[in-house]
Amino acid sequence: MKTYKIDERSRKYRFGAPIETESLVINSMQKMTDNTLKYFKLNRKKNQLQFIYKMSKSDIVLGLGENQRGMNKRGGLYESFCSDDPVHTPDKKSLYGAHNFFILDGAEKFGIFVDYPSKVIFDIGFSQADELNITIEDENLDLYIIEGEGPKEIVEAFLVLLGDSYVPPKWAFGYQQSRWSYPDSKEIERIADSFLQNKIPCDAIYLDIDYMEAYKDFTIDEKRFPEFKEFVEKIKNKGFRLIPIIDAGVKIEDDYIIYEEGKKNDFFCVDEDDTPFVAAVWPGKVHFPDFLNPEARRWFGLKYKLLIDNGIEGFWNDMNEPAIFYTEDSLKKAISMAKDSEDKNLDINSYFNLKDQFSNLINNVEDYKRFYHKIDGKKISHYDVHNLYGHNMTRSAAEGFKEIDPNKRFLLFSRASYIGMGRYGGIWTGDNHSWWQHILLNIKMMPALNMCGFLYIGADTGGFSGDANSQLLIRWSQFSIFTPLFRNHSALGTRSQEPYAFDDESTNIMKKVIELRYSLIPYIYSEYMKAAIKKILYFMPLSFEYKDEMSKRVEDQLLVGDSLMITPIYEENAIGRYVWLPEDMLLCKIKSHQDTRCHVYKKGHAYIDVELEETPMFIRKDKMMILGKPAQNVEKINLDELKIIAFIEDGGSYTYFDDDGSTHSYKDGNYSEILIEIKKKAEEYIVDVENKGNYMVKKIHFEIIDIEGNVIEKTVNLTK
Repeated sequence: MKTYKIDERSRKYRFGAPIETESLVINSMQKMTDNTLKYFKLNRKKNQLQFIYKMSKSDIVLGLGENQRGMNKRGGLYESFCSDDPVHTPDKKSLYGAHNFFILDGAEKFGIFVDYPSKVIFDIGFSQADELNITIEDENLDLYIIEGEGPKEIVEAFLVLLGDSYVPPKWAFGYQQSRWSYPDSKEIERIADSFLQNKIPCDAIYLDIDYMEAYKDFTIDEKRFPEFKEFVEKIKNKGFRLIPIIDAGVKIEDDYIIYEEGKKNDFFCVDEDDTPFVAAVWPGKVHFPDFLNPEARRWFGLKYKLLIDNGIEGFWNDMNEPAIFYTEDSLKKAISMAKDSEDKNLDINSYFNLKDQFSNLINNVEDYKRFYHKIDGKKISHYDVHNLYGHNMTRSAAEGFKEIDPNKRFLLFSRASYIGMGRYGGIWTGDNHSWWQHILLNIKMMPALNMCGFLYIGADTGGFSGDANSQLLIRWSQFSIFTPLFRNHSALGTRSQEPYAFDDESTNIMKKVIELRYSLIPYIYSEYMKAAIKKILYFMPLSFEYKDEMSKRVEDQLLVGDSLMITPIYEENAIGRYVWLPEDMLLCKIKSHQDTRCHVYKKGHAYIDVELEETPMFIRKDKMMILGKPAQNVEKINLDELKIIAFIEDGGSYTYFDDDGSTHSYKDGNYSEILIEIKKKAEEYIVDVENKGNYMVKKIHFEIIDIEGNVIEKTVNLTK
């Protein structure tokens, strides 16, 4: 083991000769003579490493990004191995992402990042209640320990090591509509017109796999989508971007340019005999691009230009764990067993053996061990770098965008991911279900994903699989209005769940919920950009700001940005819920952007009534919430006038951020800020506004509510 000092808070422990993942951005590193591993006992057995920590009863473990169970991961067993498993029941040990960072918050406070690109097992009090056990199937890895005064400071130190966060274009903060599948241009146009007819805001409509010719990447089915470039422009003129899916597998087909180029240049992963590995996904038999090869990564990334030249400004990368439906060998074996069983009297054992032979075709771990990448001229088993595949597919696209149009922001997010991918794109949490439990799971994942460096995040609102009723969609949307990615996505064969697909009353409620999202975009975008620039969190558990014991235990309330605490409704037929208030707060129940009712709640436990049409949010003490006026899409939002609801006891301040929303110029300091300060002087409130370059905003209306619930209204006109 070799030990390195990264900075005053962070240490790197190197075991053996690990594969470089490039997950962190480290400017300098000093080798240390003290090779003592802090906090953990190290066990070596059978070429495995185990890191063991004895937990006290009060220790809380937060993190692990996209994962099951609670915010506090204690009591669970987790396998970090990107997995295409759409049935997210509580017993599942791994989902689509591999996010090996967590913090321990107890008498000792530290963060751990296990930089290892294959399977890692985190046993956090599952086998033994007081033992945290990390098991790696190898002796080659980097382990980082980050220390700090508290969990918030530890996470922010880790975010510095992760580097700059991905920032999408501003329109990508609007509502987005998707389904597998809107199969042709007529259906896409019908969806767009339905939003316009119902006057429901929307910024993007998705193209799932049916837009492609025979499911081939970077192709257009000309029968389904004739004159595609003109169609993209037509839909954009209506106010919508089209967002196509890109899958990891490249179809094996002669005269298909992507296949021909990849084969000619050895850009595909290979089998043991150095021939391109064959698996099957959407188009049938495919090869997988070797995204760990920089030349192959650049080649694939530049292929996005084929769609960008047609007016496309955003993409979602899918099936990039990579998902495998079957391989030729495994399918032959299953078919052979079925034929041998045809005339037999199958008992329980032989029947389940046959059944398992077919059910195990999909995403079989043995198949991941049968193909290889070439790294620096060496063949590396895919299994050993499995968790890097989706990460590097998205890196491929991001690097391609930078070369295609360097200063333009594109929408980009992925299903599979590894820590560090947050520099290149966002993620959605994969193929969930229309289950109420998945609203709660969505809530619990958001701060854990932020902790692992992912800012642009969200779930399939309403659920991908299964049938949603209108109540579930409404309650889920009332949470999703706070997630940077707000996309409604559902599966083939399920009930339509567009916001207008239910009864008139539900449509009217959904319309107002989505309008509220657009009213909140000035706040959401401002807080997102400050988080990206300052390398801080957008979502936080309550315990990151409040140090009382109860706040450590709350798992269904979140802090959002500088000012808000949200308490979503996630139980069917509930018209209220219990909440914990770590300080006096202002509850705003919002039916529409024109109907907001606020009431002061004192510190402590409380029950709040929340009707179906009401979205609850709390404004923290001495904080402010920014609201604009909704519009049909983000680009039509008029920022001439803003409204600020402020809950002030002694005085508070807020910095409102804005920029052009489309370029990377903010990195050079090309953005504007409005500095707002409210001071209480005797019985008066003095409002001071300094406009530092934001000339769009002409007027701000203030609704200042004091600790007794009294309302003071003021208006400030802004000048240059």
